[in-house]
Amino acid sequence: MAAQPHRLSDWLPTTRKEMELRGWSEVDIILFSADAYVDHPSFGAAVIGRTLEAAGWRVAIVPQPDWHGDYRDFKKLGRPRLFFGIAPGCMDSMVNKYTANRRLRSEDAYSPDGRHDCRPEYPTIVYTQILKQLFPDVPVVLGGIEASMRRLTHYDYWQDKLRRCILYDSGADLLIYGMGERPIVRLCDELAAGKNISEIHDLPQTVYITSKNPAEGSDKADDIVLHSHEKCLESKKAEAENYRHIEEESNKIVAKRLIQQTGTLYTVVNPPYPPMTTEEIDAAFDLPYTRLPHPKYKGKRIPAYEMIKHSVNIHRGCFGGCAFCTISAHQGKMIASRSKESILREVKEVTQLDDFKGYLSDLGGPSANMYGMGGKNKALCSKCKRPSCIHPHICPNLDTNSQQLLDLYHAVDQLPGMKKSFIGSGVRYDLLLHHSGDPTTDQATQAYTRELICKHVSGRLKVAPEHTSDHVLNLMRKPPFKQFEQFKKIFDRINQEEGLRQQIIPYFISSHPGCTEEDMAELALITKRLDFQLEQIQDFTPTPMTISTEMWYTGYDPYTLEPIFSAKSQREKLAQRMFFFWYQPEERANIERELRRIGRGDLIKEILGGRGEHHRKDPSHERREEKSHHHRTKPDRQAQPREVRRRNRRDR
Repeated sequence: MAAQPHRLSDWLPTTRKEMELRGWSEVDIILFSADAYVDHPSFGAAVIGRTLEAAGWRVAIVPQPDWHGDYRDFKKLGRPRLFFGIAPGCMDSMVNKYTANRRLRSEDAYSPDGRHDCRPEYPTIVYTQILKQLFPDVPVVLGGIEASMRRLTHYDYWQDKLRRCILYDSGADLLIYGMGERPIVRLCDELAAGKNISEIHDLPQTVYITSKNPAEGSDKADDIVLHSHEKCLESKKAEAENYRHIEEESNKIVAKRLIQQTGTLYTVVNPPYPPMTTEEIDAAFDLPYTRLPHPKYKGKRIPAYEMIKHSVNIHRGCFGGCAFCTISAHQGKMIASRSKESILREVKEVTQLDDFKGYLSDLGGPSANMYGMGGKNKALCSKCKRPSCIHPHICPNLDTNSQQLLDLYHAVDQLPGMKKSFIGSGVRYDLLLHHSGDPTTDQATQAYTRELICKHVSGRLKVAPEHTSDHVLNLMRKPPFKQFEQFKKIFDRINQEEGLRQQIIPYFISSHPGCTEEDMAELALITKRLDFQLEQIQDFTPTPMTISTEMWYTGYDPYTLEPIFSAKSQREKLAQRMFFFWYQPEERANIERELRRIGRGDLIKEILGGRGEHHRKDPSHERREEKSHHHRTKPDRQAQPREVRRRNRRDR
């Protein structure tokens, strides 16, 4: 039976008229969102709005206000009783807007019809400055990815410079980082009790600015005082040193307070809340979302919503610790898994959508196969500061049993109206290859691997080896490429046994710190031998608050302070990227020229001399099908050691 039609009042109010439908003359909090308003648990502004509503507060939301002209969108709901909240979007605004080459993306996935003119660059700063101009006495609280990842001195790729904490440039009063349900509810309680926002200094998971040095006379012996913003401007090594502390404290269960001086002021980052319990994360997902875009978007397409409307998120957090990823910095390293009952309730809601045809597009999370996993001995986890539980090796304290996930898949697939559930999120194949030594766990891992491949792949399983060079993979905190080859053999064997014709689609990155053109040439050679013509590729984009970005900007590994080479110029980045496309005739001359320039002319014949042992004559057809085969031969190597060749290349 189809779901009952929604009323306009089922969404958080976005206009005065919608406030009046609820009988409200004023609200407690007004959220300004840089994304279109989609009332769905995958959209941060909706989650925060519904969380505040459930706590008893009156909340309104202004999606994508016009920041030009007379600022009428910023004035239309008046002043809130407690504060304005800034929700800059589910993606960083600059990543959302520009490619790694700083070119405008084809569309804005979180705007109606993919329009580019619905949000400014750095909406956190733009929205806050407008609100402070119009309502100087009303507190402004920052949240979301853009602010969370800019909570301390950080490198900004689009302006090519270090920038200070975003509280300074925006003029906001407080910043909530990470997943903000718990701190924002407590903030409301303290403000309602009469506390001034300038006095709220002990709220976990918040950042504030003070003129008094918090480290002086403090009884907090565990404070970490970072190099000042000015010191980081002078010394890239100081900036790199800071980021080891920043990452470690972001991932710890019992973290320390971070303090950084900027001019005559001090930025204070309070430790985060502990990981959410199952009951807490269930409560966030069980709120009364309509799961639909606001009616104002009727007849318009919101690309990000179209992608996830028939999907369900089963957990938060990721213990992979990939150096280029911000998930753990925002959601945390520890996995917070929903209960099976909560997930099944949401899946049932999806099956009631008018356009649902029986196929769940994704039952996953940041890494789909981490659900239910965590430390066996929680006391050990509370002392741990490793950024990854699975790199350079899988922690012996990690429980990698997949049985909970298998039980969940079985329960979902048995629901009425469900034809098939797909796993569209990425999976960590290093977890699938792991032998724990516990027969029950290892048996569940093998059963999960077979079931994933046989029942939950929509023809193409996407995995992310990211590179073929173990040197680069180590800097990325990814497993050696041989593990991808091992998993591919298992994938192909199971497909053959089950009579399936499915493909494995690998993701790769060029221009990551430590990667040279020689590494990319060998990537082309290895993937050609495996008969891949790559389509899931990207050029590394430095984004705030990742270890990879700090390596790229500073030239140092923040953990070892060893020098790291990075391709930075447009010529260097394009020279690496073109090796992905060895099969395109228009790239042949460029690739041959580059191979000769870097002294790897020995690879020309094998890379450019044909399309692989099992090639087809129609390249476009081959790209669509991406049929893959095995090849055990390793790439030819020159006599010179890799580091010598890499140093010589830098000298040139």
